[in-house]
Amino acid sequence: MGKYVRALKLDEIQEGTINGVDVEGQHVVIVRIGQDVYALSGFCTHEETDLANGFLVEDRIICPLHLSQFDCKTGSVLNPPAVKPLNVFNVKIEDGWVLVEV
Repeated sequence: MGKYVRALKLDEIQEGTINGVDVEGQHVVIVRIGQDVYALSGFCTHEETDLANGFLVEDRIICPLHLSQFDCKTGSVLNPPAVKPLNVFNVKIEDGWVLVEV
Protein backbone atom coordinates (compact mmCIF):
# COMPACT_ATOMS: atom_id res chain seq x y z
CA MET A 1 0.00 0.00 0.00
CA GLY A 2 1.36 3.41 -0.98
CA LYS A 3 0.86 6.80 0.51
CA TYR A 4 -1.68 9.43 -0.49
CA VAL A 5 -0.21 12.67 -1.84
CA ARG A 6 -1.93 15.96 -2.62
CA ALA A 7 -2.29 16.43 -6.36
CA LEU A 8 -4.79 19.23 -7.05
CA LYS A 9 -7.50 21.18 -5.29
CA LEU A 10 -10.86 19.69 -6.15
CA ASP A 11 -12.33 23.05 -7.16
CA GLU A 12 -9.53 23.46 -9.75
CA ILE A 13 -10.74 20.42 -11.70
CA GLN A 14 -13.47 21.24 -14.17
CA GLU A 15 -15.62 18.46 -15.54
CA GLY A 16 -14.64 17.51 -19.07
CA THR A 17 -10.98 18.53 -18.77
CA ILE A 18 -7.78 16.55 -18.44
CA ASN A 19 -5.40 17.83 -15.78
CA GLY A 20 -1.78 16.75 -15.95
CA VAL A 21 0.24 16.81 -12.72
CA ASP A 22 3.46 15.32 -11.43
CA VAL A 23 3.01 13.38 -8.21
CA GLU A 24 6.09 11.98 -6.48
CA GLY A 25 7.95 11.81 -9.80
CA GLN A 26 5.08 10.23 -11.74
CA HIS A 27 3.16 12.04 -14.46
CA VAL A 28 -0.56 11.56 -13.77
CA VAL A 29 -3.72 12.80 -15.45
CA ILE A 30 -6.74 13.61 -13.30
CA VAL A 31 -10.25 13.86 -14.69
CA ARG A 32 -13.61 14.65 -13.16
CA ILE A 33 -16.71 12.93 -14.50
CA GLY A 34 -19.79 14.10 -12.64
CA GLN A 35 -18.91 13.83 -8.96
CA ASP A 36 -16.25 11.17 -9.55
CA VAL A 37 -12.52 11.88 -9.87
CA TYR A 38 -10.07 9.51 -11.56
CA ALA A 39 -6.28 9.47 -11.78
CA LEU A 40 -4.39 7.53 -14.42
CA SER A 41 -0.84 7.31 -15.71
CA GLY A 42 -0.25 10.37 -17.83
CA PHE A 43 1.48 8.96 -20.89
CA CYS A 44 -0.05 6.93 -23.69
CA THR A 45 1.19 3.34 -23.59
CA HIS A 46 1.67 3.37 -27.36
CA GLU A 47 4.15 6.23 -27.92
CA GLU A 48 4.62 8.00 -24.57
CA THR A 49 2.52 11.00 -25.62
CA ASP A 50 1.30 13.27 -22.80
CA LEU A 51 -2.39 12.49 -22.36
CA ALA A 52 -2.95 15.88 -20.70
CA ASN A 53 -2.89 17.21 -24.29
CA GLY A 54 -5.59 14.75 -25.33
CA PHE A 55 -9.36 14.87 -25.31
CA LEU A 56 -11.97 13.72 -22.82
CA VAL A 57 -15.13 12.31 -24.39
CA GLU A 58 -17.69 10.99 -21.92
CA ASP A 59 -15.61 8.55 -19.81
CA ARG A 60 -12.72 8.10 -22.26
CA ILE A 61 -9.35 9.77 -22.66
CA ILE A 62 -8.29 10.04 -26.27
CA CYS A 63 -4.59 10.29 -27.09
CA PRO A 64 -3.81 13.34 -29.24
CA LEU A 65 -1.21 11.52 -31.34
CA HIS A 66 -2.82 8.36 -32.74
CA LEU A 67 -6.29 8.57 -31.14
CA SER A 68 -6.07 5.51 -28.91
CA GLN A 69 -8.83 5.61 -26.32
CA PHE A 70 -8.67 4.60 -22.67
CA ASP A 71 -11.46 4.05 -20.15
CA CYS A 72 -11.06 6.59 -17.33
CA LYS A 73 -12.44 4.21 -14.71
CA THR A 74 -10.40 1.11 -15.53
CA GLY A 75 -7.52 2.31 -17.71
CA SER A 76 -8.51 -0.30 -20.32
CA VAL A 77 -7.60 0.27 -23.95
CA LEU A 78 -10.73 0.78 -26.03
CA ASN A 79 -9.10 0.94 -29.46
CA PRO A 80 -5.65 0.61 -31.07
CA PRO A 81 -2.91 1.38 -31.75
CA ALA A 82 -2.30 1.17 -27.97
CA VAL A 83 -2.60 -2.34 -26.56
CA LYS A 84 -1.48 -1.87 -22.94
CA PRO A 85 -3.84 -0.29 -20.40
CA LEU A 86 -3.06 2.78 -18.32
CA ASN A 87 -2.29 2.41 -14.63
CA VAL A 88 -5.14 3.61 -12.44
CA PHE A 89 -4.34 5.28 -9.12
CA ASN A 90 -6.55 5.21 -6.05
CA VAL A 91 -7.99 8.64 -5.29
CA LYS A 92 -9.60 10.19 -2.26
CA ILE A 93 -10.88 13.68 -1.50
CA GLU A 94 -9.79 15.26 1.77
CA ASP A 95 -10.10 18.87 2.94
CA GLY A 96 -10.87 20.04 -0.60
CA TRP A 97 -7.83 18.30 -2.10
CA VAL A 98 -7.59 15.37 -4.52
CA LEU A 99 -5.12 12.90 -3.07
CA VAL A 100 -3.52 10.24 -5.25
CA GLU A 101 -2.05 7.02 -3.86
CA VAL A 102 1.49 6.48 -5.12
